[in-house]
Amino acid sequence: MVKKPLEIVLYGRKNCKLCDDVEQNIRALGELYPLNLQIVDIEKDPKLHETYMLVIPAVAIDGEVVLRSVSHVVTLAELDQELQRRTAK
Repeated sequence: MVKKPLEIVLYGRKNCKLCDDVEQNIRALGELYPLNLQIVDIEKDPKLHETYMLVIPAVAIDGEVVLRSVSHVVTLAELDQELQRRTAK
């Protein structure tokens, strides 16, 4: 049975090295997990900019923001752990 891909949204902005790093990590994990990645530039939407400007990169999985870069940047290990948890269901 093929599992439905996880829908991942990465909230960030252009010229954000941390956002680029998290995107690379998600793409690398895409080799292990079925996923669809959407990149959202928060600067194109005032509401998103207000919501996420201090916590990017932020990652939503299946509509739920699960990782925000508040006190540290989202790591590959954190992403992997969350994807493992969600695909084990």
